Amino acid sequence: MTAAIAAEEFQERLAVVADATEAMLDKLLSQAPLPGETRRPPRFLEAMRYACLGGGKRLRPFLMVETARLFGVEGDGVLRAAAAAEMIHCYSLVHDDLPALDNDDLRRGRPSTHKAYDEATAILVGDGLLTYAFDVTADPATAADPAIRAALVLALARGAGLGGMVGGQVLDIEAESSDKPHTAEAVIELQSMKTGALLHYAVMAGAILGKADAAAMAALSRYGQALGAAFQVADDILDVEADEVALGKRAGKDAERNKATLVAALGLTAARERRDRLAAEAIAALDQFPQGRKAAILKEAARFAVARKS
Repeated sequence: MTAAIAAEEFQERLAVVADATEAMLDKLLSQAPLPGETRRPPRFLEAMRYACLGGGKRLRPFLMVETARLFGVEGDGVLRAAAAAEMIHCYSLVHDDLPALDNDDLRRGRPSTHKAYDEATAILVGDGLLTYAFDVTADPATAADPAIRAALVLALARGAGLGGMVGGQVLDIEAESSDKPHTAEAVIELQSMKTGALLHYAVMAGAILGKADAAAMAALSRYGQALGAAFQVADDILDVEADEVALGKRAGKDAERNKATLVAALGLTAARERRDRLAAEAIAALDQFPQGRKAAILKEAARFAVARKS
């Protein structure tokens, strides 16, 4: 497969998975209560749908779906697990935008959830999406094998929780109030948790669904870690360089708030070099992957992560 064909196929698959994820989220966030639920409050459900539907690259679902496809596993079960991961991502954005955290009024080019509704609703939207993500992941409709469901739930909890995304957010807040320069080592650790952990989970969840062997798991783990790190460095750079309209949110806020970024720790040139090196590491990890050339689209995802404009 040539580079041009791989890039074209990547864009096609990214769009297909984004549409499928949107449809699954629309279905999951419907008005009808599930068995065991009493009622879904209409305005609250509307706010949850506002936070999840109609925007985003859906990169996490894409990574999960395409990794599972390498092992011949596709269908609604995979899409349910992918939609659950996207719910976690969307909840984190809703909470990040709150005045107590990043205080952003824009998300994906429109008012943040707390601006479109109110702060209390936004907090509860995040709570609802987080809880529902585990509901969806643990449901037998996602995977018939209980061992697979248990492995997904455990991996998601580890990636999204105390030692992963939420813990990384805590380190991010602490760094803002620090009067000491941000070291590259500390920023790398923070970013591996706040952003990298959920991207890594998406890849590993695809491997879990595909019942990958130990060698494939190890290669995919290296890929996911490098991709997650590259994605966040690219974000740091975009905050400095990107147009606010293209970015879909306020640019330049990292420096204003003393954010721990690799641009601040290393400088723009070195940050660009690290971004590109990490993308190359992600691609190289797949060279050792048993499926070989079938992983070309995942390699393109690494290139996309560093070349994107938003």
